[in-house]
Amino acid sequence: MSCSGETIEVSSEFLQIKPMILNQLKKAKYGVSDHGTVELCHWTKKSFKNDGDCYKHKFYGISTHRCMEFSPAGMFCENRCVYCWRPMEFYSAMKMPPDKVAPPDVIVTNLMEERRKLIMGHYGDARSDKKKLDESLFPSHYAVSLSGEPTMYPQLPELIKYLKKLPTTKSVFLVTNGQEPDMLQRLQDEDALPTQLYLSTNAPNEEIFQLVNRPKFKDAWERWNTSLEMLSKLDTRTVLRITLIRNYNCDDKLIPEYAKMLKRSNVHFIEAKSYMHIGRSINRLERSDMLEMSEVRHFASTLAMQTEIFSAMDESEISRIVVLQNQRRFIDRWIAAYANTN
Repeated sequence: MSCSGETIEVSSEFLQIKPMILNQLKKAKYGVSDHGTVELCHWTKKSFKNDGDCYKHKFYGISTHRCMEFSPAGMFCENRCVYCWRPMEFYSAMKMPPDKVAPPDVIVTNLMEERRKLIMGHYGDARSDKKKLDESLFPSHYAVSLSGEPTMYPQLPELIKYLKKLPTTKSVFLVTNGQEPDMLQRLQDEDALPTQLYLSTNAPNEEIFQLVNRPKFKDAWERWNTSLEMLSKLDTRTVLRITLIRNYNCDDKLIPEYAKMLKRSNVHFIEAKSYMHIGRSINRLERSDMLEMSEVRHFASTLAMQTEIFSAMDESEISRIVVLQNQRRFIDRWIAAYANTN
């Protein structure tokens, strides 16, 4: 039996990524279990060698080497974003059958073991910090993103609550494309919101939204706007992440539209970031489509001025990103400080 006819098949128990795709993911250093995926990101591996940390460490205090980036929906997504550097050409199914998904404890336990295998190889590198490697085996932060769209996973509320109950957990971040607002409402209703919720924001109007996100749902723009409106009411830290692509969505004349959108969302933070010419995106975009850091700064500062409620908080030049902070809905930037009050 096949769920999609292309990339996912159903075993006797749970959805499975098909062998051909599984082999390609393994070659790309993904860990895979059932329909879930895990990976050691570039910054985690650099952190093992004390060679730098992810901007999430600089901005929010996240421990890079103890961050586990994974997805419970590795090969499922409703969009085909032009800038995506994940293997989205293998996505096909638009729904995860609730009776065929692995439960949270199975996903986390198995992906934790896959992650452990990926970490083991770094013990043989003389440049690695053994103390960091030992600590990395017990994640304190979970980034529910990676490949696919995690809000498509029917048991996401249970997954987030499960992660929060693990003894070493300090924070859980969730990144969504906004195509499943009903799931965001479930997270609120079931007291299962992540520590920090990101909404991918790549367009100030429907025309550019269609061009950049290439959605499969006919009502994708309406779905996304419903998610945007929800952010002002959700009882958790919220972020809009704007991926800027030259000749697509970063012209100065678009900034007033972005400003109106951002004020509607009333999020705590805005991350304005250049598209990066890496992974599978190089088949669709050019290196010249990346913005220089000076251009990101210009976009972010102009946007902040036009919103009148955001101001620059920090930046990471190597990642070409500037983060703005909401001065009217102010919250401490440091996750530890937030955790101590919740």
